[in-house]
Amino acid sequence: MAREGALRLVDPIDLPPAARTLVGLGRLIERRSARDGAEGLARALQRLGPSYVKLGQFLATRPDVVGIQTARDLERLQDQVDPFPQELAEAAIAEALGAPLSSRFTHLGPPVAAASIAQVHRATVSDAFGERVVAVKVLRPGVTHRFGRDLQAFFRIARLIERFAPKTRRLKPVVVVETLARSVAIEMDLRLEAAALSEIAENTAADPGFRVPAVDWERTARGVLTMEWIDGVKLSDRAGLAAAGHDLPALGRHVMQTFLRHAMRDGFFHADMHPGNLFVDAAGGLVAVDFGITGRLGMKERRFLAEILHGFIVRDYRRIAEVHFEAGYVPPEQSVDEFARALRAIGEPIHSRTADQISMAKLLTLLFEVTELFQMQTRPELLMLQKTMVVVEGVARSLDPKLDMWATAAPVVREWLERNLGPIGIAENAVDELRQLARGIAAGPELLLRLERISVDLEEVVHGGLSYSEDSIQAIVGGVRRAAFWSNLALVVLALGVVVYLFR
Repeated sequence: MAREGALRLVDPIDLPPAARTLVGLGRLIERRSARDGAEGLARALQRLGPSYVKLGQFLATRPDVVGIQTARDLERLQDQVDPFPQELAEAAIAEALGAPLSSRFTHLGPPVAAASIAQVHRATVSDAFGERVVAVKVLRPGVTHRFGRDLQAFFRIARLIERFAPKTRRLKPVVVVETLARSVAIEMDLRLEAAALSEIAENTAADPGFRVPAVDWERTARGVLTMEWIDGVKLSDRAGLAAAGHDLPALGRHVMQTFLRHAMRDGFFHADMHPGNLFVDAAGGLVAVDFGITGRLGMKERRFLAEILHGFIVRDYRRIAEVHFEAGYVPPEQSVDEFARALRAIGEPIHSRTADQISMAKLLTLLFEVTELFQMQTRPELLMLQKTMVVVEGVARSLDPKLDMWATAAPVVREWLERNLGPIGIAENAVDELRQLARGIAAGPELLLRLERISVDLEEVVHGGLSYSEDSIQAIVGGVRRAAFWSNLALVVLALGVVVYLFR
């Protein structure tokens, strides 16, 4: 980062002396060809590897944190990373499909978009449906190895943080990295992305103004995904959207409500909704692509999300606190009333304000302090949701800087609560519970047999004592001997050290 000029973004005035010195030393090793700070940061993240490109994509959606110009320069990481050569892409596609390229495609053009994991080519196919244009996504060569190397480093850092910063253990850094590792493993198999596209298409078939590309399963494999070509304007092209006559504030509200509807209604959502992955077609509908990262919520998490958002919307901080305790997210020995007061301190400053009046950095700092005070544990199942909500809010804000997120979320949250916590939802839950009870009754005889066997085994242990095989006894003796040897050796070394110290 220092070599590429990224440290030019740092204002040394507010830094402590030691950090100021480090920044100064870093500036000494800048390349002569280093670009301006934000562009240098983008180049540095790209050179560091795909994991760091993901970080840059996230920062590009937060102009309130990194600044407008920096966010604009980082947007190139969303789909304008340097592509790999055409011949490598063709070879990778042929190998993944197990057939010559010419037998599957009549033409494969140069890459039209490239990101951290893969790049996309425009191609044509000819089959029983006639000739049509498709998008072909192919994994970068060696990307699995590079991500594995980065993840190893992340695991080492997370373990060091947990070891030397006990206060951060409630945030579960290692679990966070494990969640990232699972997400990356899924993203490396494009067949799973195709399955996600298919599931989202089924879930949203009746949703107005939203769709996803159709999958060409015949030309899809682990390293290649072929799908419908989308003609539209990217959400990152604000000038193009305005020129096409689209209502930008309405689009901002639509993006936010679409995400919330998928998360709460379906429990399955696009978890990488940066502007490079969202298009607006000629009819004004939203089209989402790149489903390599998705999130899934159970009914418990969906209810938690809905009640939390509804509580903030209607300013019922007591109910928000109760939901946290009911879900087990806050230890029971904490005070519900005090937690409600802390939530009020978070909610009141942002209520009824537009997005451009909210300091997200200040809000996150306050939230961290509050959760630390009440020993709230990090919930792995909510990590993807939290990350995506921040990104989606950033996208919506880029389209409408005065977006009121609470008013925008209210209709979707109210619809979910009425559907799932109203009479229909209560009846459906009762039917599900009766089914589970019936299954439990049916499994009763088998459970009784298991309990009988366990009681017999316990009775034999009580009357006959524990018995060990000869191998087990020898292993125990060997372990004791090894422990004694190393203990004696440590005492000898310690004694020698004392002697040397006394007679030096």
